[in-house]
Amino acid sequence: MQVLLWGAQRFSAMVLAVCVIVHLITIIIAVRNGLSAAEILGRTRGSVTWGLFYALFVAAVAIHAPIGLRNICAEFGWRGRGVDILVCALGLTLVMWGSRAVWAVVS
Repeated sequence: MQVLLWGAQRFSAMVLAVCVIVHLITIIIAVRNGLSAAEILGRTRGSVTWGLFYALFVAAVAIHAPIGLRNICAEFGWRGRGVDILVCALGLTLVMWGSRAVWAVVS
């Protein structure tokens, strides 16, 4: 199980690195071109590409953050079912919030 979590965290970190870079470059370009938040959202409405990109971003965060929190808890001596339930709840919460944000960007 530890090897699976280790691999999932490393892979999600790679995906996150790419997503953060693309996201920041996009924001920098948009702001330098004088676009407001409303104009940016107007351009992303109905875009399947941006929807898929941000859905991937959300999935990577929802995988990466709970595993990291689980590891931090283990370092402080909190292990077992309780911490596993906590991090699963965190992951599901991140998926829920992130999905709402993706929906807001593309709908």
